Amino acid sequence: MGDTVAPKHALHVLYSFPEAFGGPGAGEIAWHQVHELVRAGHHVTLVAGSVERPVPRLRGLEETLVIGGRRVPHGTIGRTRAYSWHDFRAAAMVRRGTFDVVHGWPLASARTLAAARARGIPGLREVPGTHPAHAFDVVGREYARLGLAVPHAWSHHFDGERLVIEDREYAAAHALLVPSDVVAETFLVRGFDGSRLLRHQYGFDQRSIRVSIRGDATRPFTAVYLGRCEPRKGLHHALDAWLASKASATGRFLIYGSFSPAYRALLADKLAHPSVDVRGFVERSGRAYAQADILLLPSLEEGSALVTYEAQGAGVIPLVSRASGAMVEHAVNGLIHGPGDVAMLSSQIDLMYESARWRRALRDGALAKAPSLTWAAANIELVAAYREAIGAMNSQLRTARPSDLQVGP
Repeated sequence: MGDTVAPKHALHVLYSFPEAFGGPGAGEIAWHQVHELVRAGHHVTLVAGSVERPVPRLRGLEETLVIGGRRVPHGTIGRTRAYSWHDFRAAAMVRRGTFDVVHGWPLASARTLAAARARGIPGLREVPGTHPAHAFDVVGREYARLGLAVPHAWSHHFDGERLVIEDREYAAAHALLVPSDVVAETFLVRGFDGSRLLRHQYGFDQRSIRVSIRGDATRPFTAVYLGRCEPRKGLHHALDAWLASKASATGRFLIYGSFSPAYRALLADKLAHPSVDVRGFVERSGRAYAQADILLLPSLEEGSALVTYEAQGAGVIPLVSRASGAMVEHAVNGLIHGPGDVAMLSSQIDLMYESARWRRALRDGALAKAPSLTWAAANIELVAAYREAIGAMNSQLRTARPSDLQVGP
């Protein structure tokens, strides 16, 4: 894909990400956001913990956890100190630079966002998941129901200090960037002003996710699950729905991802079913979609799962819960069920299994939606959110008293 023409009014963006930029998970989201901003002609100064995958033509780069060309692991100084140091360095760059907007990530942006506000720059905080209090509650209840303990080191283990830090960031931010209505709802119910929730979206990479020709009549009907194999993503519900469906008699359910030992032991009997094939982590997800008719993702808590974007780009029909944050319209480009509604999901699997007409219709719907789900399309939404925030901040500055611009420590 060639570079796009620079916009008439290019933005100067300070983008702060405290982890390995371009690494798996959030690092991938951050990389695509910055890559598309630069590709569209905007000027990005990146402050990252370290860079695993570079983006050419950045305006500036600061790696806060790299000394002498070597990355300092978070464990060396502790994650909290590493994030605090990153925030300190990013805030210093805001104070001495010239930017139109500042974009920060969780747990490492309170000072950075406060510095932006002090200079009259809109500071936007990425919100990749639901409100942490909501996430802690949903995940904790499901683990308890299954008789499992939430891993202590995991981000969804209850952490009161994290709630305090995130609340500081929410207060310091001009607005919050939310990738789905599901995420927005968890903030609205906690009293957040809807005008401070700026909707954008994530995307998929057209270079790695391609539409496969599924003309092999001998290939069995195939469902696929991709992601961490954990209660939060509802894999146990996916297995129950699959095994209760007619599809499990002759079809196959491919599971890509890593398990915790306790969760795998809990599901051992179901995983041993002849129609279920556990394949482990896959580095190139496009290969998994190439074999599949449907994606199963019955999440109980999620921000906006990247696999739901990828599936549609590959022509795979997403069967997802409302909690997945998917860009899916029911019966148009996928099927939606309520979180935990195994019976509904099982009936939807059967519909896909038995009706070639429905499969064609929903696959066509997914492919028609796909162009609006790329990272390039996501960049249009992100830049629109930036410009909306800049306009709102400018309006505030025109009418504000000096005391209105002060923020707490």
